[in-house]
Amino acid sequence: MIKNGIDVICAMTHLSLFELTSLIKSELEKNLEPSYWVIAEISEMRLNPKGHCYMELVDKEGQYVTSKIRANIWAYTYRNLSAWFESITKTPLQAGIKVLLNVQVQYHELYGMSLNIKDLDPNFTLGERARKRQEVIQKLQDEGIFDINKELALPSVPQRIAIISSETAAGYGDFKNQIEQNTRGYSFKVKLFQSLMQGDQAPKTIISALHQINDQIDEFDLVVIIRGGGSQVDLDCFDDYELATHIAQFPLPVITGIGHERDETIADLVANTQMKTPTAVAEFLISGIERFDDSLNEIIYRLEKAGKQAIQSSTHEMTHLVYNLQSATKGIVHRSENRLTQEKLRLKYATNEFLKSENRKVDHFKNPLNRAINQRLKVAEKKLEGLEKQLNLLDPKSVLKRGYSISLINGKFISEEQKIEAGEELETLT
Repeated sequence: MIKNGIDVICAMTHLSLFELTSLIKSELEKNLEPSYWVIAEISEMRLNPKGHCYMELVDKEGQYVTSKIRANIWAYTYRNLSAWFESITKTPLQAGIKVLLNVQVQYHELYGMSLNIKDLDPNFTLGERARKRQEVIQKLQDEGIFDINKELALPSVPQRIAIISSETAAGYGDFKNQIEQNTRGYSFKVKLFQSLMQGDQAPKTIISALHQINDQIDEFDLVVIIRGGGSQVDLDCFDDYELATHIAQFPLPVITGIGHERDETIADLVANTQMKTPTAVAEFLISGIERFDDSLNEIIYRLEKAGKQAIQSSTHEMTHLVYNLQSATKGIVHRSENRLTQEKLRLKYATNEFLKSENRKVDHFKNPLNRAINQRLKVAEKKLEGLEKQLNLLDPKSVLKRGYSISLINGKFISEEQKIEAGEELETLT
């Protein structure tokens, strides 16, 4: 039975794999147009040493890949197309961008289906990117958050700066050099919050850095997002909707210095202030403090000037008042001196008259008073003589002189009741 089955199969018409693939190739060449314009996204891209470019093109619905095919651009064509594309779009041909390609369908018996790219339209890429960008802008405006961060007032003296950047980015180094070596010697406190600054993951890391800053928001005056220059595609991450919403609604002013001269990213548009380069951001911050410093110096100058004028005016008024006061005082002093002289003369005259009167009174009573005094002195002398005689009579010495004596026992006078004992010492005064 098996043998008969094999015989039947062998009797049937059959093709080798090569014949089948050749048939497919032949049919495709007969039935397909020489080339087609195709819209696709470059998901992978690499160059070989000979200059040929190999790609993988995909089509997507949202985040899902619905179609995928290999493609190639031969070296000579690639050299021309890539240079032209970059001159128009200002960015190199690379993975992650959507392109409009003119392709020829190729089928090879060994390598299968692929596309040979003959031409491309860079204006489509510009338009596609612009369309997506405009959709994000319109969405932010419809939600009413596009201008929120712009409404925040920049601090007069911004010295505490939160920086979102990559530590290895040239732009970060430029910013630090400019801010630390400012000619005025202003002091800044800067803190770096590390983030990716290009690629699909950049928006997530920048948003994460914003969350970290928000957790310590009282320590900062504003936020700076900086990176060095780069291609337009490198900057596509700054057109991300989620990143734009976080920047627009952040509670501190956000300044961007992403490092591109021609185009604005959506992050630039929703930020409080946009500068072209990291160095320009540093100069902007320094100039803000310079303006405040200069205005403060101007106020001090005006106050000093106004103070000097006020002092001069007050001095003039004071001099005038002193002159008037001196003039008035001289008049008062002169009048007072005249009155004082008159009073002195009156007082002197009255004093002389009083003394004359008193002298006359003294002269009137002088002789009778002297006689009375002399008489009283004589009477007093007689009384003193009598008292002196009485004292002499009472003096114990006078009594002793008349023959009397005084006895003492143990140095004490003897009273009438006192008894004298044998052995006591007796002393007699005569």
